[in-house]
Amino acid sequence: MPEINIKIVKQIKIIKLINGDDIVAAFPIEQLEDKSPYLRLVKPLQIKYVPQFTQGGLKDYIALIKWNGFTHDPIVTIPKDKIFTITNATEEMSRSYHKIAEGYEKLDPPKQEKNKYQQERFDEEMEDEYNEIWDSFRDTKKTLH
Repeated sequence: MPEINIKIVKQIKIIKLINGDDIVAAFPIEQLEDKSPYLRLVKPLQIKYVPQFTQGGLKDYIALIKWNGFTHDPIVTIPKDKIFTITNATEEMSRSYHKIAEGYEKLDPPKQEKNKYQQERFDEEMEDEYNEIWDSFRDTKKTLH
């Protein structure tokens, strides 16, 4: 598929949808007419927050995945009434977006693997660490009124 030359605004935006999804995308300069109930997005990527246990505690890893995974269309149109808010992305998020959006047409749709996760038992040290995190959370919760 040949690359389509789309003129976009320089600032990358983060769109919060009313269903809770966070989308990072560019806006094409050529939008639909002002009265249109739709907004055009260029190469939208969904922001996924993936919790991870680390030695420092629970942290979120942020992943950008193709939001509309079953098309290679670079422009996606969404209803304006499904948008909760639109904000400017940070420089770091903008760099990440541009890096991934370069290969947008080559991104595969998310795959759902069966039996991907196997249950494992924590070793004693990890179990103690996990319990310590939850105990500190419970203690904090009791003192808040």
